[in-house]
Amino acid sequence: MHLITSTKMFTPSVVRNVVSRCFANGPPKVEKTINTVTLLGRVGADPQLKGNKEHPVVTFSVATHNNYKYESGDWAQRTDWHRVVVFKPALRETVMEYLKKGQRTLIQGRITYGEITDQSGAQRPSTSIIADDIVFFRENQNQS
Repeated sequence: MHLITSTKMFTPSVVRNVVSRCFANGPPKVEKTINTVTLLGRVGADPQLKGNKEHPVVTFSVATHNNYKYESGDWAQRTDWHRVVVFKPALRETVMEYLKKGQRTLIQGRITYGEITDQSGAQRPSTSIIADDIVFFRENQNQS
């Protein structure tokens, strides 16, 4: 690909020539992008089965937090809540059976943006994590 590095103004015919040389071998290839999210936190409420029989989906929330220190020396914690959506059939079933409120979990997936309809019928923006893999942690029963 040719790069134009001059600050001169170019005529439309010069620009067309450069563009045609850049794409002489066809349209540009689609570049690779990455949309990866990893969350390690605690489940906010028991997972819920939503959707319908043809398109079931499981949703639940995960809390993550950051600790920070004020100049005064006091510590504070900020909690973020993430909406997690599970479409994969086997993962959906496993989540419904084994994942419970308060359980520590690791989610790997991708972030997506859209709109949901609230109970009053109004559209509002939504951000979700579409889970590809979930790790379930059990609390150690033998702690003294």
